Amino acid sequence: MEFRDLKKQYQILKQDIDAAMVGVASSGGYIGGKYVTELEGQLADYVGVKHCISCANGTDALSLALMAWDIKEGDAVFVPDFTFFASAEVVAFEGATPIFVDVENETFNISSTDLERKIQSVIAEGKLTPKVIITVDLFGLPASYSEIRLIADRYNLLILEDGAQGFGGAINGRRACSFGDISTTSFFPAKPLGCYGDGGAIFTDNDNWAELIESLKVHGKGSFKYDNVRIGVNSRLDAVQAAILKVKFKAFREYELEDINKVAAKYTTLLQEVVDTPIIPENYYSSWAQYTIKLGSKEQRDNLQMKLKEAGIPSMVYYPTPMHKQSAFSADKFTADFCPNSTSLCQRVLALPLHPYMNDEDVNKICDLIKVINL
Repeated sequence: MEFRDLKKQYQILKQDIDAAMVGVASSGGYIGGKYVTELEGQLADYVGVKHCISCANGTDALSLALMAWDIKEGDAVFVPDFTFFASAEVVAFEGATPIFVDVENETFNISSTDLERKIQSVIAEGKLTPKVIITVDLFGLPASYSEIRLIADRYNLLILEDGAQGFGGAINGRRACSFGDISTTSFFPAKPLGCYGDGGAIFTDNDNWAELIESLKVHGKGSFKYDNVRIGVNSRLDAVQAAILKVKFKAFREYELEDINKVAAKYTTLLQEVVDTPIIPENYYSSWAQYTIKLGSKEQRDNLQMKLKEAGIPSMVYYPTPMHKQSAFSADKFTADFCPNSTSLCQRVLALPLHPYMNDEDVNKICDLIKVINL
């Protein structure tokens, strides 16, 4: 059994994907070109924003947004404590200071209550200037943007939506990657929409930011390739990945997103009386990057993971360590009760196999095993 069965997906899409890759090879154009331009247009239309700028990966997408906003030393950027390292890494890389914010126990996403508390604390201390809130649409579920936007406006902060796991999710029909002043996503293979390597994209309605990011991602270019007007980076999505993404995006829109929601719903039906299953708030729609259950303790989680492994069923812990306990962020400076929800979740979460091509037999096998294990 595969955790996310990309091999099965390829077999189903093989004819179109192979043709797309051959088409790029035959064209002789491997960087930029029509495949990239067409993909960017399709993604922008789907999300509902004016601009989509593709780049080399999701981490670069975040970095390019912060570069466009001139985030630097002395700035404070608020980041969920329960997320992948890159969401805070990019802040530190620009010389700014990540301020870790606890998450909601139910949704895994940033807590608006703790967010405002941390903003007020930074202002009161007076050493850093609050600039940006990085929200993360964790495991496919968009963050609570109605509350977060009110807070951002109250303190004159920008919102950078990290939609690496959230692409395809929605709130009241409005799609993820449209809620930030700038939003980003990742096309890492295991993401809801993934390519066959690394890739990423940036979304915004702001013409000036879009133009600046287009420059920054290609060595700070000006009017042409060898006119460099600023210091930039080399972060481009290649044509082969764009061609593959066009094929996979069609399947994603037509049936994959719907099918993965059906698999997740079956999990919830079978497990909701057994373990703590994911909660999708009313009017929210998840793209289900992960199906993450919560156990009562680390011992229960580890025991379940071991029993699943013995039965040939893969599972993953996303994430075993909260951001504030990462060595790179001087973990020893935080108190034991810092971000308690994040710390607790790291001890109790377990992600089960999930993908659009998963059959009922596999879901039933997993759920039947969980039911008989002494949790």
